[in-house]
Amino acid sequence: MLVGKELLDKARSLSNRPEDEIARGCGYVGPSGRVLRKSFYKALVEAKGYKLRNNGRPGGRTSRGRQAEFRTRVHGNGNLLIGHAYTRKLGLEPGQEFRIELHRDSKVIGLLPVDSKKFQGKS
Repeated sequence: MLVGKELLDKARSLSNRPEDEIARGCGYVGPSGRVLRKSFYKALVEAKGYKLRNNGRPGGRTSRGRQAEFRTRVHGNGNLLIGHAYTRKLGLEPGQEFRIELHRDSKVIGLLPVDSKKFQGKS
């Protein structure tokens, strides 16, 4: 991620492009490929010589990003996403496997941890 004069020069050279392309060109992209707009804009403001105190929030609070709402919705493609906030709260690790249990009458979806040694061969 570029900062300071390098950021300003690169952003200026890409100024005829859409904002997301400028941010990408300056390296403001997260591990998932998502453009980090807030970080990009903050870096631009600081490169212009302005210092933001308390992350720009009144009372010294810091941004915590999206918070778990314990709600989700079925996406247009039929997928149902359970985000990182929830798996972290349960202490789940990447690679852990679960059996999906459906209760049609109550429309409840259950996730049951799979002991891969016991579960092999069952469906």
